[in-house]
Amino acid sequence: MNAIPVDDDSLTWGVPSRRVAAFFIDSFLIMIVTLGFAFVFAFIHLMSFGLLRGPAHLVLLVGLIYLAGWMASPAMATPGQMAVGLSVRRADDLGRATLVQAIAFTGLLYLTLVAGVIWLGVALVTTRRRAIHDMLSGLVIVRAGALEPRPW
Repeated sequence: MNAIPVDDDSLTWGVPSRRVAAFFIDSFLIMIVTLGFAFVFAFIHLMSFGLLRGPAHLVLLVGLIYLAGWMASPAMATPGQMAVGLSVRRADDLGRATLVQAIAFTGLLYLTLVAGVIWLGVALVTTRRRAIHDMLSGLVIVRAGALEPRPW
């Protein structure tokens, strides 16, 4: 059988630089979606003379829904991660991430960004190149191409 060991270092080789590129791609896409929702809510606000301004606060959840939804989907990666060849997997068996893990990952990522980007540097020195939010959520980001079966 061509099973890949879970602790194989080739799965995470070159991942930190790809994660940075994926972050910028996903940030741009989140910005586009957020702007679209902001315009819709602004239109609703104007048409209702300010009576329906409450749902506008839901715009703050766009990033969380975008990231967690894509990571827990069968694609197992956000569009930015797919563009650079990454996949989000559970750390213990390389299975698909659960929705709870994806939400925890996203929330912890945002907390890490608020606390200071320097904390993301942990991924450069840990085994399997995992950041703090990866370890706490039980996920690992691997190269999607490394998961394909190897020929003998």
